[in-house]
Amino acid sequence: MERKVLGGRVAIVGCGSRAAMFVHGIVARPSSSVAAFCEPNSVRAAYYNKLLVSLGAQEVPVYKPEKFKEMLEKEKVETVLITCVDALHDLYIVPALEAGVNVLTEKPMTTDADKCRRILETVNRTANHLTVTFNYRYNPVHELVKRTLAEGKIGNVLSVHFEWLLDTVHGADYFRRWHRQKTNSGGLMVHKSGHHFDLVNWWLDSVPVTVVGMGRLAFYGRENGTKHGWAKDYVRARGSQEAKIDQFAIHIEQDELLKNIYADAEGEDGYHRDQNVFAPDIGIEDDMAVLVRYESGATMTYHLTAYSPWEGYRVMFNGSHGRLELEVVESEYRLPADEGGLHHGTSALPHAGGARVTLQRLWEKPQDLPIVIDHSAHGGGDVRMLSKLFGPLPGETQEAGDASKQGATERDGALALAVGVMANESFRAGKFVNFEDLGFLL
Repeated sequence: MERKVLGGRVAIVGCGSRAAMFVHGIVARPSSSVAAFCEPNSVRAAYYNKLLVSLGAQEVPVYKPEKFKEMLEKEKVETVLITCVDALHDLYIVPALEAGVNVLTEKPMTTDADKCRRILETVNRTANHLTVTFNYRYNPVHELVKRTLAEGKIGNVLSVHFEWLLDTVHGADYFRRWHRQKTNSGGLMVHKSGHHFDLVNWWLDSVPVTVVGMGRLAFYGRENGTKHGWAKDYVRARGSQEAKIDQFAIHIEQDELLKNIYADAEGEDGYHRDQNVFAPDIGIEDDMAVLVRYESGATMTYHLTAYSPWEGYRVMFNGSHGRLELEVVESEYRLPADEGGLHHGTSALPHAGGARVTLQRLWEKPQDLPIVIDHSAHGGGDVRMLSKLFGPLPGETQEAGDASKQGATERDGALALAVGVMANESFRAGKFVNFEDLGFLL
């Protein structure tokens, strides 16, 4: 269904780095404004109020999480935007739906089946819906893939192979932060691969039925770092001499945003943004192989590597009448000195490469389909998504685009989550896991 333009008085839950893109996008549109922040760390919230002032807006009230419902009423909130720790999303989604306000949440919608069922039950009970900000849907190259498949250019899709490579700056960053514990993020199968699982669900217009996989911590962590010769002995980089010679360390005092919202805010909550990626307490995988069967009969093999020298992805579709290949090189290589990539999604990665979409029908020569490569955040997806969610910028017309411009709903969020949750369970139990076992009320 077509989603209405959101906005109006927007309350933002969570003042981490991802909130910055939304603050800029909201303030730039006269029809929307930031009405309040919900954030437990006052230093972090103060930084975002200073950002509002620098953009020509006024400071807004800051509420602690326990005052969330009070904020909705007192500030006459029309839209809630949730950008906090993944595992906490449901704590705000459910009461916001019950209050009848518009709900936007960063992906993943949540992190496990129980929380997902709670959200879906609330949607069914209230008849209110939410939007999950799957920005990859808005990338024009991904739209081209969707159109090509939907037009039947390769016939019925029989199988898909998806290889995703995270490099040793961007990929390593998930092992420095709160994401390194599965209780916070659901692991990379949920936090990161949810992007891709949503894309494949949407590309195939089908539902995942069965998942089996193997995942392990193969590169990061103390044992692996010692074995491969990368490990350094420190807990976090700030104040450590050893970290100064660690190619995997980041130094948050040298980056203005990271200093303001993390280094300067440590005194309130003790959160360290610069932890050692070769520490002994990492609880997520960095190398995962998954096999998925869909309701359409198609299968997907998916592999995520979080320690690659380059970053990007390759997707191959095999159909009854041909083959479609997508290759995107987001970064051809990385250097330890690169600071880009620490603010994921705000700009292109350093050393950006190209993209290619190749169509080859049976008995025909391959042809590279014409594409426009956009090196802005998420391949141009963020700009288009903001335009869809909050309306066009002044003086601009909203790009209509494809059917992909319909925002992802709670159903899409649940289906993307389902693949990651089933994969995690398969890693744990060593068995095939079925969608029906999750008990989602779609």
